[in-house]
Amino acid sequence: MRITLETAERVAFAEGAPFGDAGPYERLAGKIRLAVDPAAAHNRVIVDLDKAPRGADGLVECVADFTILKPVDISRGNRRLFYDWGNRGNIRALQFFNDAVHTNTPRSAADAGNGFLFRRGYTMAWIAWEGDLLPGDGRFVLDTPVATDAGKPIAGPVRAEYVLDDLGVNCLPLSGRASTRSFPTVSLDTAKATLTVRRYPNDPRVKIDPSRWQFARLEGGAGLDGAGGETGIAPSDRHIYLADGFAPGLIYELVYTARDPRVHGLGHAMLRDAIGFFRHDASERNPLRGIEKAYCWGRSQTGRAIRDFVYLGFNDDGQERKVFDGVLPHVAGAGKQWFNHRFSLPVTPAGQQHEDHDNPADRFPFAYAEATDHNTGQRDAILKRPKTDPLVIHTQTATEYWQRRGSLVHTDTQGNDLAPPPGVRVFLWASSQHMADPQLKKPTKGVCQNYVNVVSTSPLFRAALDALDRWVTDGTPPPDSRMPRRADGTLVPMEAWAKQFPAIPGVMRPKGPSELRLLDYGPDFDKGILSVEPPRVLHNQTYAVLVPAVDADGNDLGGVRMPVVDAPLGTYTGWNLRARGGGHGSNHNFTGSYIPLPETDAEQAMTGDPRKSILARYRDKAGYVRAIEAAARKLVAERLMLEEDVPRVVDAARDWGRPRHDVRTLS
Repeated sequence: MRITLETAERVAFAEGAPFGDAGPYERLAGKIRLAVDPAAAHNRVIVDLDKAPRGADGLVECVADFTILKPVDISRGNRRLFYDWGNRGNIRALQFFNDAVHTNTPRSAADAGNGFLFRRGYTMAWIAWEGDLLPGDGRFVLDTPVATDAGKPIAGPVRAEYVLDDLGVNCLPLSGRASTRSFPTVSLDTAKATLTVRRYPNDPRVKIDPSRWQFARLEGGAGLDGAGGETGIAPSDRHIYLADGFAPGLIYELVYTARDPRVHGLGHAMLRDAIGFFRHDASERNPLRGIEKAYCWGRSQTGRAIRDFVYLGFNDDGQERKVFDGVLPHVAGAGKQWFNHRFSLPVTPAGQQHEDHDNPADRFPFAYAEATDHNTGQRDAILKRPKTDPLVIHTQTATEYWQRRGSLVHTDTQGNDLAPPPGVRVFLWASSQHMADPQLKKPTKGVCQNYVNVVSTSPLFRAALDALDRWVTDGTPPPDSRMPRRADGTLVPMEAWAKQFPAIPGVMRPKGPSELRLLDYGPDFDKGILSVEPPRVLHNQTYAVLVPAVDADGNDLGGVRMPVVDAPLGTYTGWNLRARGGGHGSNHNFTGSYIPLPETDAEQAMTGDPRKSILARYRDKAGYVRAIEAAARKLVAERLMLEEDVPRVVDAARDWGRPRHDVRTLS
């Protein structure tokens, strides 16, 4: 293995402002060049590494963008490295831990948000891990080699799905995203590919005639001789053009033969070896000499990446040392990353009820503890290497139970309670949604029937990190897991939930959580090669997916409740349904709902709403603030919130939670 740090920028961060005992920070940015040995035992799990081009020394190289924010005097920090496993190349930790506005190029004091991570003394690192991204918007890009068969192109099946929310789109990259590389098609002949459309995931696929679409891109620009704007349609092996346009909400699926797979599994090796370098290299070329511990956090796609990294053994640096002492996968659900496969599309979201329903990201094992797949008899676990497995705090929202099969994190495959191992904590952040924006905004609906869920959970991130650090540092255990369980009736099948959820006037209920079926992707799938697209459904072979039970307001039981859920102004759910216009009634993406409570007893009586009114609960604005503060103090006592966050949540509640909440007539 060979690793080289190429630092192109080293400047003061946040205008040189000090952060508590850690003092001022600096920003380093540049490239990391990594060359690995394909024959090394700890690299053999990387699919197609043996087919990647090698240098004269026999090593395979990849190059990653990096940024580091560190105390100028690293000895003044806490000697902990915090790696933000950037979601699709984007920085996220400052947004969720520091309540900062999102940016991929943090430089100013404003970019530091409330300064939490810096006041704690963490050295922050962002290193590219995803090889299917294109440069742009400050994304962190990993340049990985293309695999070949002794120099000849490798071809194979690729399936891409397109579900749009907007009208007027008729051209897309084959990947479906402008930010993402597309695997080029081997032929521009549409008769050699299949494009289908369907309204719901389990509907029959309807083939679109090859004459109605093209492998082509739409170009636009200024015309000549006063002709105004012009468009042109040009053949392209990386784009799809549908003359009639993609109808919003419908599921379009393209299956085609692609070429030039990239060795995406090198992303795991990059992080393993780069973090190991920062922790253990004692030479002057390492700017982070003195780091003692390393933690990582990832949300959604990168929460799954953490689980995949650990499951595949990459938390062993090759010398039986832990790469990360503790990990914080958030909103990963029961999935792992669809990453270390030929023609994999890491950017693709994991399966939901409507979108990307049969993505291979959700596959056994699901739990950290060892379990048996009742469909196949296989026994396995995410954690199975006691010497190098990290401590884990796994957090998920209500959305993961409805859309990401989150119950399988802590049940067996038939839905029975399965206790997490001693080195794992699992927390449901009750009645919150997958993307909980910490920035106060007015509620909106978008393409959904209900307001989007407004519960902010950033205080829980801060408390979880403090708990993880104490756990790693001196063995102080964090609070016990708080997730719904079958044993106490807080984790239930859909049929039981439907009897509990209140009959709120005008609110359509979901038909169920996203089911999970056993799928056949071909005989070599376990070797990293998908040969059957779309996958074959193995009938009557499914996994149990359960949801949290709810109280009389429809809010989740069995998890950690933010004060706004414990003292509610509405019903907050992990699901939201598509409005008319495409996929009507299906769960929408990773979106939850906020359904306001009736404000007065008179409104409750007029509408027939079974939920108690706001004024009947709190009497006045001051009563609401007192209820919020009491709920916050309870979380502090339980070590689930920090004392510094109590004033923040109280301040946000002073005017009936406006603008985040829609309380219209109360003063």
